[in-house]
Amino acid sequence: MTGLITYVSAVILVYFVALNAVYMTTSLLAFLHLKKYVRRLESLHIRDLVNAAGGIPITLVVPAFNEAAGIVESVRSLLTLQYSDYDIIVVNDGSTDDTLERLVDAFELERSERTASSAITTAPLRGVFRAERHPNLWVIDKENGGKADSLNAGLNHSRTPLFCAMDADTLLEPEALPRLVRPFLEERKTIAAGGIVRIANGCDVEGGIVRKVLLPSNMVARFQVVEYLRAFLATRVGWDVLGSTLIISGAFGVFKRGIVVDAGGFATDTVGEDMELVVRLHRHCRENDIDYRINFVPDPVAWTEAPEDLASLGKQRDRWQRGLVQTLWRHREMFGNPLYGPPAIIGFTYYTIFEVIGPVIEAFGFVIFLWALLTGIAPMSYVLAFLSLSIAAGVALSVAAVALEELSFRRYTRPADLGRMIIVAFIENIGYRQLSTWWRIKGIVSALRGDHTWGQQERRGFTGPDGSSEPPAIDGSVGALAKLHAADRN
Repeated sequence: MTGLITYVSAVILVYFVALNAVYMTTSLLAFLHLKKYVRRLESLHIRDLVNAAGGIPITLVVPAFNEAAGIVESVRSLLTLQYSDYDIIVVNDGSTDDTLERLVDAFELERSERTASSAITTAPLRGVFRAERHPNLWVIDKENGGKADSLNAGLNHSRTPLFCAMDADTLLEPEALPRLVRPFLEERKTIAAGGIVRIANGCDVEGGIVRKVLLPSNMVARFQVVEYLRAFLATRVGWDVLGSTLIISGAFGVFKRGIVVDAGGFATDTVGEDMELVVRLHRHCRENDIDYRINFVPDPVAWTEAPEDLASLGKQRDRWQRGLVQTLWRHREMFGNPLYGPPAIIGFTYYTIFEVIGPVIEAFGFVIFLWALLTGIAPMSYVLAFLSLSIAAGVALSVAAVALEELSFRRYTRPADLGRMIIVAFIENIGYRQLSTWWRIKGIVSALRGDHTWGQQERRGFTGPDGSSEPPAIDGSVGALAKLHAADRN
């Protein structure tokens, strides 16, 4: 038994060292890249960028299922974007709440027609609406088919060279779109680009714009603030430097429409349609000898509403892990395959070993160390030393992410918020990190069972400066849609 413990401890130690070496490497690459990137931004004239980017028409596709709490505020934010030529297509995916009614009432939608430009199969459409006061705002009402199906419906009705896939609970900053389109201007071979997603909980939101960035008071949301900084600034920037970007967040990504259609659109049989599409684009381009580039861009910001209770967060992380496993299994031929270049050799290998197998090793390690400690097989000093080193490494990575934020974009201007994020970097390693490992293991089990259910996060809506949530109850909202139905009958 002692020999088994020694062997298992060695495996865990090798995994621990390798994982943290990867994290430290991506953090260092991110630091060097962001340092140069911020200098470039200092010489950027945003008005010139807006004028240049606006020359490429783009369509924003917004799937919405039971998003009544925040859909009006989200669409308002999209209507304020600094971009000269863009359409917005909100796809109501058979909502059972009053999502469609709120849109009809708030934007005075009228029934219209819009010819499809591609023929990706989707659930049946029930109607197309257009806003009279905002002629670039369209709403497609369809039967429920899931997020990927809604994205395909929006893609079918897009008419522009570029399209932006985003979530209904997302607010884009006014300059976010031209900033994310910039790679397409600088490199013609760019086929996709993703921006950074930040947590809107606790921020003051007015007129669809985040007016003041504040750290949320809810501790679960605070954990996610630090997590997102670590994931985007300390990790995805590093993967971009290595040419190994495999994920563009479904909350905010821009794609060349034609190549996505050629690749078959979004897959409807996975809950990780965002990652699956990016991985499939890598395969499509390399298998067809297409010169391409997929970017992560750290300055275009999308603000999203994060879960504020552990139950909802656990369901979200379970779904994310399921999507990861489903994508890696579907494209398993890429694992370490030099035919697919750095995305396969570096990115695919990392996600397979550290993001799929890793949680199992971590959980097994916790159990083995606890058992060894209780039975006296392993000295207390050894176990405590290893756990202390593990926690110290986790803290260092989170603090590095906060430091990257402070050195680059400094969105959290209050010293108190900066101090609270440092505190979160310490305490997240005791309890929260272990919960995250458990949720990821549940996601692996769910994937092995073939679970493709999406689940639903309860929306609170975005808060205004007075702390109230959008939107208030709409008087006669059902009647607004009923009038349209009555007009059709007449």
